[in-house]
Amino acid sequence: MRLMIADTGCANIASVRYGFARLGLDAEVSPDPARLRRADRLVLPGVGSAQAAMTALRQSGLDSMVRAFERPLLGICLGMQLLFEHSDEADTPCLGLAPGRVRALPGSAGPVPHMGWNTLQEIRDHDLLRGVDEGDYVYFVHTFAAAPDAHTLARCTYGAPFAAVLAKDNVFGCQFHPERSAATGARILQNFLQVQP
Repeated sequence: MRLMIADTGCANIASVRYGFARLGLDAEVSPDPARLRRADRLVLPGVGSAQAAMTALRQSGLDSMVRAFERPLLGICLGMQLLFEHSDEADTPCLGLAPGRVRALPGSAGPVPHMGWNTLQEIRDHDLLRGVDEGDYVYFVHTFAAAPDAHTLARCTYGAPFAAVLAKDNVFGCQFHPERSAATGARILQNFLQVQP
């Protein structure tokens, strides 16, 4: 299997690559849309702002390549947020691969960003979450999130419910960092390597 990670210039690429390496798979990292297009599985990581990330994707041509990618695609943290139609962060149009809008976490939630361990809730039966249970902990670092909808596989609550995991056709997303989420995160990464759209 050819697993590739899109080099978007964000800070968590090394940790995502290492997360797959712990599973025995060496992921190739590339900023080149032509190379990434040949991946069997593609990961879109992200740390930072939606506006900066979308600007980088447009400048490199990764935005159109990711939109056209037909095999399994996993967005992580900001990478998941970019899958939606729009982000309220700097009023940023995103990739539009999943319906909905990314909004700031409510001020009543507690300290923002939402940083640390929190539980997955209302887990739906899906191959991406095989072996993952209600109440399993995963690690978050984010200020924005999308509201749950029909494509949400698991929720989390921080002031209000938000989509923690999504699946739509060949597109999957984790609002948390599976590569930093111990056994639960490793299970999700392993499932992604086997999941079929």
